[in-house]
This record gives sequence, C-alpha cells and structure tokens, in this order.
Amino acid sequence: MKPAWDKLMKEYEGNDKILVADVDCTAAGKPLCDSNGVKGFPTIKYGDANALEDYSGGRDFNSLSSFAGELKPVCSPANLENCDEEGKAQIEKYSALSEDELKSAIEEAEKKIQDAESNFKAEVEKLQATYQQLMTDKDATIKAVKDSGLGTMKTVLATKA
Repeated sequence: MKPAWDKLMKEYEGNDKILVADVDCTAAGKPLCDSNGVKGFPTIKYGDANALEDYSGGRDFNSLSSFAGELKPVCSPANLENCDEEGKAQIEKYSALSEDELKSAIEEAEKKIQDAESNFKAEVEKLQATYQQLMTDKDATIKAVKDSGLGTMKTVLATKA
C-alpha cells in the first residue's frame, strides 16, 4: 500500500482543500495516533481533524484516488459555508450546550460505542468457544466412528463386490 499512498500524496501535494499525509505512529506521531484511535497499521483516516473517520475502502492507488477525489470540504463550526441545512442545525444544537453539557454528551456517546465494542468482543469469544467445542466434538465423533471399524467394513464390502 505504501507506493500507492506515496503516489496519492504526490497527487494532492499543495492542494488547499485536501491533505494527504502519513504519520509514523511508532515515533513522534504516537500521541496523534493514540488520540485518534489508531490501533493497527496501516490505518487510513479522513475528515475533520477533530473527529476523524475510518476509511475502509480499497488500498490500491485507483481506489484511494477515487475516494480522495470525492472528498468535500468538511462541515464544521469554523466552516459553516460547507454545511447543508441539517449540518448547520446540528452545529447550532450543540453550540447551544454548555461546555460541561457537551463533554457529558460526548462521554455518553463514546460510552455507547465502548459498550457496543465490549458486547461484540464478548459475543465473539462465546462464538469462538462454541466453535472450538464443535470442532472437538466433530473430531471425537470421526475418531470414534473410524475406531469402531469403518475401515474394516469398507474393506469387507470391497471383497464382496
């Protein structure tokens, strides 16, 4: 992916609307990566610098270039001209909240995400345990059937044909 990303960075170099860059999350960029939820490498993020979104499309140059070409300036309090009516209404709604109310709402929303992640992980662990038990049961059944004389039955049947 690195060659495709480097080519994309070159394509958007000097663009005043879209920044394509990379960050070394193992060195000086680690705090930035930690604050944006980067857990694995490579991770691609896009959007407002204060609320980056995960990119999940293709990793080849054509996919990356196509996605970047469709990006539009971000709607934000500092760029209301980029907002549609819905975006402006949402910004107005949250701007009317006090700093403490906004922090509380953010914490509540992030807690819902954490709860969903925790539930997902717990359920996947249960599925993994069920899968392991099913594999063990299947293997034991196959062994028991073979040990009960399946091979001998097949050999005897072959001599009768």
